[in-house]
Amino acid sequence: MADRVTVIGWDGSPLTDAARGALGAATLVAGAAHHLALPEVPRTAERIRLGSVPLAARRIAAHRGTAVVLADGDPGFFGVVRTLRAPEFGLEVEVVPAVSSVAAAFARAGMPWDDAQVVAAHKRTLRRAVNVCRAHTKVAVLTAPGAGPAELGLLLDGVHRTFVICEELGTEREQVTVVTSDKAADHTWRDPNVVIVIGGPAGAGEGGGWIAGRDPAAGPRGWTQPAEAYGHALGEGETDLLRAAQLARLGPRVGDLVWDIGCGSGAFATEAARGGAAVIAVDRDMEACARTESAARRFGVQLQVVRGTAPHVLENLPEPDVVRVGGGGAAVVSAVLDRRPQRIVTHAATRDAAELVGRDLTEHGYQVECALLQSVELDTRAWTERERSVAFLLSGALPDRAP
Repeated sequence: MADRVTVIGWDGSPLTDAARGALGAATLVAGAAHHLALPEVPRTAERIRLGSVPLAARRIAAHRGTAVVLADGDPGFFGVVRTLRAPEFGLEVEVVPAVSSVAAAFARAGMPWDDAQVVAAHKRTLRRAVNVCRAHTKVAVLTAPGAGPAELGLLLDGVHRTFVICEELGTEREQVTVVTSDKAADHTWRDPNVVIVIGGPAGAGEGGGWIAGRDPAAGPRGWTQPAEAYGHALGEGETDLLRAAQLARLGPRVGDLVWDIGCGSGAFATEAARGGAAVIAVDRDMEACARTESAARRFGVQLQVVRGTAPHVLENLPEPDVVRVGGGGAAVVSAVLDRRPQRIVTHAATRDAAELVGRDLTEHGYQVECALLQSVELDTRAWTERERSVAFLLSGALPDRAP
């Protein structure tokens, strides 16, 4: 095992005395090509081109001597420190940090970033990173080959965003470019880069926030809001308790894409978006689409509204994680199941309709739950019944993708 492992962050500025001292004593140095070309790297030291961090960690663990790992920015922030400290390598590391590439990117843009979401995108997580960009007004994306500005722009089809693309930060080739998301695929971008994705209303107020990222306390309390919060009457399938049960079964979260088919008033779509998920709300009725957009503005959330008739309008939509079918019946449910979302919820007015949908869910390999929900709203002045609602709530989850 290496006698000593020092991880040095580099942001293009001169190395600190601590960093130079560690490098001067190194018998093995790992880093990217531009790191290994630094004049402070000893000529006699073994050099490892840092491609696969786990592979480099194994070589460092087998090395007898003093090792240094060079990395861009702050190596403890979405960086190599996590991998090097993994139990299988048994390495104890000292860290000399630098300004993170995210902090540098926002500095170049002259913007605050305490209200930004920060995500790392690579081929496996690209879709989830895009969903965060759909749902939030300010996002920093740490990109990777195959998951860069062009791919982000293509997957944000139909959603307007502004990209601030920062290439090769800290080097002589550093460049900052501002483009709209639909133009990002027209260029070839150099790695590494950070993309600041901006769109929608401003985040924190003038005085700033109290927590990094999105303020979880923004807006009124409660998963669901009463009809009067939306300024108009809700449909019979949009009662407060039914929506609360649907949200509980789906559990939409940051990084998810939610389809709300037959969005009606936009109440469910808005409430799913308040939880941090990306939402596409679908309805064939123009007034329903307008109500949904109005609800989103009222609660300050981002969502995409698509007007069209399901199931045909669903063909070109990006893959969902969870789906609520508020209208369209068994035919729409069947079309959604072909897209294999992790979870789906819908409701039915009669037992026969519920059994039909339940069989379809089972045939598609979903674990099915059904509950008869009955809610009675009482007038507390006289404790008399004001309104009664009855519905069959159906939900399905794929066993291999239940989380």
